[in-house]
Amino acid sequence: MNSQITVTPLLLSLSITLLSLHPSLAHSHSVCIIGSGIGGASIAHFLRRYSPPDTLAQIAIFERHGVVGGRMATVTIGGETFEAGASILHPKNYHAVNYTSYLGLKRKEPELADDSLSLGIWDGGKFVYKTLTCSSKLPIVQRLVSIANSILMALRYGVVSLFRMGSFVEVTVDKFLKYYEGFESRPVFESVEGMLKWAGLYNLTTVTLGEKLVEVGLSPILIQELVTVITRINYGQSVNISGLAGAVSLAGSGGGLWSVEGGNWQMAAGLINRSNVELHLREEIESVSYMGDVYELNSTKGESYNCQVTVVATPLDELNILFSPGISIPPRKLQHTHATFVRGLLNPAYFGLDRVSDIPELVGTIESADVPFTSISILKQHENDTTYKIFSREAMTDALLDKLFSVRAETIKIDWAAYPHYHAPEVYAPFILDGKHLYYVNAFENAASTMETSAVAAENIARLILSRLSGKAADNDSPNLKSFSSDSSEMRAEL
Repeated sequence: MNSQITVTPLLLSLSITLLSLHPSLAHSHSVCIIGSGIGGASIAHFLRRYSPPDTLAQIAIFERHGVVGGRMATVTIGGETFEAGASILHPKNYHAVNYTSYLGLKRKEPELADDSLSLGIWDGGKFVYKTLTCSSKLPIVQRLVSIANSILMALRYGVVSLFRMGSFVEVTVDKFLKYYEGFESRPVFESVEGMLKWAGLYNLTTVTLGEKLVEVGLSPILIQELVTVITRINYGQSVNISGLAGAVSLAGSGGGLWSVEGGNWQMAAGLINRSNVELHLREEIESVSYMGDVYELNSTKGESYNCQVTVVATPLDELNILFSPGISIPPRKLQHTHATFVRGLLNPAYFGLDRVSDIPELVGTIESADVPFTSISILKQHENDTTYKIFSREAMTDALLDKLFSVRAETIKIDWAAYPHYHAPEVYAPFILDGKHLYYVNAFENAASTMETSAVAAENIARLILSRLSGKAADNDSPNLKSFSSDSSEMRAEL
């Protein structure tokens, strides 16, 4: 039986004063941030951290929904809570690592270990690749199975090709790590292009992932099968995505992945809570007008707010904010990912198998018109049934779900405008939308869209705001910023 969609991250400890002033009153703020996801929360955090006390009188965050977190959210099914949106973090996502430590959050490891996860690649009619499995839980047996699967993968895709894929990802990640360098060696960037060129990543956004992997020498079968499975799971798209987004996608399939116990949204909630901001929930901004010295923001509640600086920290692609004067950004299509959660049992006959236990724990898919879903993965195995997450490009109909499952006790469907639809060469919106103090964090998403890239872009925007308010030039001269947080020693990862 289907249930209503329930995305339930509660603001358990978010003790922030909400404003409920008379609609006719205008309120004066130093910085107004539209969006309370990881980008908006990080902007508030870094502005407070990098500016001396009393430099910024007020920071206000506006969120059109009733909860913070943006595309980080949880879903409750069968009485248990799982990530519904942005779900995994890489061990080298240093901002997320620091946030977790700073906020006293607990890291959660995957339910199924990386080396014991069974994988099947489905082409719509058969499994073209399927790892070995064993019912024994003895560590030595599981280790032997893991070794056998490594050999199977090497035989199918080639040791050299697999090595080259790993090297390509490692080189790209090492370049991305430049964004964590100290201020002495890291400029402030006024454009996405400048930010990418400085780290040596820009050229990857001018070619497709498929083209780049052919250039570095990967075998066609590895690109068509394993790489395609990964890009479809992480970005809902094929290897025709741009090279940098593809590299980020491949990095997100490695080992050591983690999430925050209780939901990744808590990073945004905790940063907002500690940044001394005014949080306006269920208040959507309808218009942003530059009045000559301040920006006037008008909301759906009939309120008006004056802001010296305005930061848009949510994708503008499917919003109808009226800007005056008008702004110009390149047209961009968002890739919608449909996440379907099912508590029940898969139907083995759909996959031509005899038993549910024969179905791999992760079913990935290749690019084929015969495949109606992107992936099916096990979130948790229960005594009598299992909780699954299904990704698809289109909504899963009940008729299709009834074919896929022999038992469906509970079903929840969520449509995410998850990330940009990538293509090469990428074209970027500006960080500064009007040449003054209207900023756009999500311009960086055309390079790659993750929780960590949002935090990296937000940190640069925070530095850009402070450098421009102080009259210093960006890109060439790094402003003399430093951390004024009493917890700064805890915030800097040892890289």
